[in-house]
Amino acid sequence: MSDRKAELERKKAKLQLMRDEKKRKEEEKKKREDAEQAAAAPTSSESSDITALLQDLGIPPAGATPVSQPAKPSPASVASKEPTLSTAPVVPTSVSPQTAKKLTFSKVTQTNVPPREQVTYSKETQTPHEVLEKDDDDADSLDVAVDMQHGHMQHGHMHAMPHVEMMKPALTAEDLAALEKEKEARRRVPELSDEEKMYIMTTEEFQRFFDRSSRIMERALTEEDVQSIFVDYTGGEDGDNEGDAQAGERLKLNREFFDERWSKHRTVTCMDWSVQYPELLVASYNSNDDAPHEPDGVALVWNIRFKKTTPEYIFHCQSPVMSSCFAKFHPNLVVGGTYSGQIVLWDNRSNKRTPVQRTPLSAAAHTHPVYCVNVVGTQNAHNLISVSTDGKMCSWSLDMLSQPQDSMELQHRQSKAVAVTSFSFLTGDVNNFVVGSEEGAVYTACRHGSKAGIGDMFEGHQGPVTGIDCHTVPGQIDFSQLFLTSSFDWTVKLWSIKEQKALYSFEDNSDYIYDVCWSPTHPALFASVDGTGRLDLWNLNNDTEVPTASAIVESGVALNRCRWHQSGQHLAVGDDMGKIHIYDIGENIANPKIDEWSRFMHTLQEIKNNSSDRDDDPSSLSSMSSPLR
Repeated sequence: MSDRKAELERKKAKLQLMRDEKKRKEEEKKKREDAEQAAAAPTSSESSDITALLQDLGIPPAGATPVSQPAKPSPASVASKEPTLSTAPVVPTSVSPQTAKKLTFSKVTQTNVPPREQVTYSKETQTPHEVLEKDDDDADSLDVAVDMQHGHMQHGHMHAMPHVEMMKPALTAEDLAALEKEKEARRRVPELSDEEKMYIMTTEEFQRFFDRSSRIMERALTEEDVQSIFVDYTGGEDGDNEGDAQAGERLKLNREFFDERWSKHRTVTCMDWSVQYPELLVASYNSNDDAPHEPDGVALVWNIRFKKTTPEYIFHCQSPVMSSCFAKFHPNLVVGGTYSGQIVLWDNRSNKRTPVQRTPLSAAAHTHPVYCVNVVGTQNAHNLISVSTDGKMCSWSLDMLSQPQDSMELQHRQSKAVAVTSFSFLTGDVNNFVVGSEEGAVYTACRHGSKAGIGDMFEGHQGPVTGIDCHTVPGQIDFSQLFLTSSFDWTVKLWSIKEQKALYSFEDNSDYIYDVCWSPTHPALFASVDGTGRLDLWNLNNDTEVPTASAIVESGVALNRCRWHQSGQHLAVGDDMGKIHIYDIGENIANPKIDEWSRFMHTLQEIKNNSSDRDDDPSSLSSMSSPLR
């Protein structure tokens, strides 16, 4: 406590000393100012002499005229404000009521202080709106006017500084070259190491981008006409597909599909057109004996819309693919039946070429080659139906292929199993179908009900049945009971499920007939292919003895599969060397006339009448001698 008091006393003493020192300095300053004023003031005699001289000149005394106020010194000046000497008595006048004041000399110090610059920013401009206008002689100084009456400074332009713009020097050729090099260095993509490249190439995003971009580039390089090359078959885009049928030409080869690696030396085992994307065709192939390290089974998706010669999609598996089809209500899925008995499922949205699903190799599923697969039903209720050569039929859900939903053994009258080679469902029916067998017999079959299994048997072929197809063309008259079969016995036969015997046998070929298929638009038109490389179109309303149109594939290959496009104006044909031929069908053949259904009904009646005549007269000709009209 005592220390605190002592400290306070010391501070008080020090403060008192400071006050005394200040007071002393003020007194000395005042004395010095008084002395200066006394020395500068004029004497009274001098003042009277000056007044007399002014009167002689006719100038009134100083007291008779107004005296202007002295200018106020600036805040920075130091001068005394009290008058020290009077030159004349104050005389009031009528001109000015002001009294005479004593004049003194004061010392004025002038200092120019520039105002503080206030910088503001806006979105429009950062340049001040007002720019100082300077004389050429003194462009860097500020004009400051001092108002002595009001005692403050007025600037010609407040809050404004000189605006100086620097001119950019002219660029030489070397400078331009340096700028270009700098821009190029900025644009240059940094070099990646091998590890970074491999990492990027293995990412799913890169593979998806590369797969999509390569497809577009292939289309762009091969197209001459302006078309949409950006159509995406992995989801949702619709495209226009207007077939250009050649009027007046019956059969014209449009193009061929062949891939040196994936289809060379492989047999085309099955084909199917997409319903959602009519320009897409899937084809399955068996193994290539010349390439033991390649996958045994291959399925390729081809595109007839663009002129590219490579497949749209490539799928493969470890067993030869004997049958394939598009999943009717799932445009991204492709189904394949293999030689080992597995059912495989590919998805074009996946970056993998291998199946995304496959059935197990167990007794609950197939253990023999599957030559028949098809998706039947509606959008909300559909199943995948498969039949193997051991006579086992399975029904699958595409969401789960781990086990079949239903299975059945196809046996005729409790005898041995039917070795099924082909099958076809009746039009608009998901329960009844017909099958062809290795022994040459044809059977009707049923999936459900009291008569589930094999029903009636149709005998007529002398060799294995290679193809079977039910009539599918809707129209004024229902022909859904009709179906066609092809066989190794060189014949194509026309059947009705209501007749045990064949309605007619077409015997114009001289080799194995590997496939037969009804036109999807014309009620009396069908196509067949044989081992000599011959494609035949039969219009039964024109002739039943010889084909309406024929084409022979060069190089002597065997044609073993044919599929109509749903428009009826294109026909895909596959051979045993892995090549697919696309034919355009002439409008005069492909497009039916309005009376084709009634004419076909008349043709069938004549066929039945001639068949009855042959049965009554065995010595009669086995076929009609003139075309049916």
